[in-house]
Amino acid sequence: MATAIHDQVIEVLARVADTAEVRTNPDLALYDLQILDSMKTVELIVALQQELNVEISPAEFDRDAWATPAKMVADVERRLAA
Repeated sequence: MATAIHDQVIEVLARVADTAEVRTNPDLALYDLQILDSMKTVELIVALQQELNVEISPAEFDRDAWATPAKMVADVERRLAA
C-alpha cells in the first residue's frame, strides 16, 4: 500500500529522473541503468528537502540506499521517522 510519503518521493523522482518508469517498477536499477547520475542525485536531494522537509546531507548520502525507487522511499521514510 502506497503512503503519501511514498507517492511524493516517487513523483519527485519521476520528475528529476525524467522517466515515468519509476512509478511502475519499484526495483528499477536507477544508477546501473544511468537513470540517475551525480548531478541528478544532487537535484533530487534538493527537491526532496524542499518538498518533504527531509534533511539529506550529500556527505551522508548512500547510493546503495537509493539504488531503486523502493529503497529510496524506504530511506526517506526512515529519515522522516527519525
